[in-house]
Amino acid sequence: MAGPDPAELRRVVDAFPEAADVEAADRVDDLLDGTYGRLRRDWYPELETVTEAYRDGDILREDVLEHVEAVPSFRLSDGAAPLPEKRRALFEADETGAAVTEVAGWYATLRSMVDDDPDDLTRLERLLHGFGYALAHGLFLGASSPARVVRRLRLAYRSVGVDIDDTATEGGAERTTFTCPYRGAGARIYGEKWVCHEKLDRVDDGYVTYLAERGIDYQRPRDCDESEQCYSTVARDGPELWWPKTAPDEIRARS
Repeated sequence: MAGPDPAELRRVVDAFPEAADVEAADRVDDLLDGTYGRLRRDWYPELETVTEAYRDGDILREDVLEHVEAVPSFRLSDGAAPLPEKRRALFEADETGAAVTEVAGWYATLRSMVDDDPDDLTRLERLLHGFGYALAHGLFLGASSPARVVRRLRLAYRSVGVDIDDTATEGGAERTTFTCPYRGAGARIYGEKWVCHEKLDRVDDGYVTYLAERGIDYQRPRDCDESEQCYSTVARDGPELWWPKTAPDEIRARS
């Protein structure tokens, strides 16, 4: 099964860079509209809990990835358009406290650990990814917009027995809420959602690869923790920039 080594993940999580100066931390939090505080007080303690649950085998890598992706973020662009005031605030925060750059670097390391690494995939998972990538050439042929792509994607969902529960358009993204009928398959041996996520999502990863090459951002199924429903989104890929997902030096290089 794909996923980071639990002990190594725990070491990375424990290396979270804490601010040494309380006053500087408060000033950074003010400049970043409270993002820094939410990250430290709310998101990080939950990350520790999620990491322990992953170590104990209670949750899958997908659950860790979902929490990592949900990190509180400070928006630095509106699509391709930069937000100058927000960028100036980030630079001032970076000058106020070293933790701004350190947290961005730490987050990049954490994200790389929980993302799929092709070298960590089993032979079956690599085959499923390759199958999804090959299938995408036919499934999305001629579909050049998010609206067209999502119609084909919903057709693919239905073809394997997935129930589409709701559809919506939010901020330019096409959102599909659905129920996976295979949620409990293999649960007694491998854990709940093993088939839905750790295996079938490898096919979706093939779609992700294909669509990314064509400027479409497909965020495969998420938010399956508390209910049987999950959702996925399709949007035009754009240079949205957020801290800590984007480091201050990278923003300076783009300015």
